[in-house]
Amino acid sequence: MRRNLILGGMLSALFVLAALISFFWTPYDHVALDIPNKLQTPNAAHLLGTDHFGRDILSMIMVGARTSIAVALVAVGIGMGLGIPLGLWAAARQGSWLDELIMRGNDLVFAFPSIVIAILITAIFGAGAINAIIAIGIFNIPVFARITRGAALSLWQREFILAARVAGKSAARISVEHILPNVTNLLIVQGTIQFSLGILAEAALSYVGLGAQPPTPSWGRMLADAQTLVSIAPHMALVPGFAIILTVLGLNLMGDGLRDVLDPRLRVVRA
Repeated sequence: MRRNLILGGMLSALFVLAALISFFWTPYDHVALDIPNKLQTPNAAHLLGTDHFGRDILSMIMVGARTSIAVALVAVGIGMGLGIPLGLWAAARQGSWLDELIMRGNDLVFAFPSIVIAILITAIFGAGAINAIIAIGIFNIPVFARITRGAALSLWQREFILAARVAGKSAARISVEHILPNVTNLLIVQGTIQFSLGILAEAALSYVGLGAQPPTPSWGRMLADAQTLVSIAPHMALVPGFAIILTVLGLNLMGDGLRDVLDPRLRVVRA
């Protein structure tokens, strides 16, 4: 049951460690151009090769991990910070006009994919990592609001919540003291899933030029730069592609493992 958690945690930790190390050390300067050594295949000097400007791909992957993780982490934080209170509020006011307003607002956001929201924001404020964070964060808000509301609604009918209401506790206090602790496990699992989707979304936005801008490395833009050179230097596309795949796979496996561990309905009682 915990194999997914261990394997996912190891893959995720690998890229988090690479991102942390990149703050202090990279094999080469990730923005240094070395035209005479461009398009080198992996070798002893450049373990993952060089790109069309002679930049070391390993160094760019390490710094790109920092960019992807930072964008996804802040975006998920925005989604959780605004979506969870909205979900708790809607559940506490079930059936009221406020509940309808919050949920119909969520439906409105869901009607526009994150890429469309990013294009809109970029058209107004310009391309950049900050606007990518805002776009992905806005898309995460209704996700957490819906999950929080759905889980909270089932708890509002439980006996311990009725006892708290009889004791005179307000709906806001019940939501914070009783509802939120009981849905935290579900939100943690969903947070890991949205984190992986955030990395995918950041890569997609950077691929179309709406994410992090040069000279900041991004896995998505590395793929975009490599698309015309696949036949000449396939490693330029394979390396960032595998980085995205392994990171997203690791986070999804970790999410599945956390669900197995934290959800009491999925626990196996050993004789």
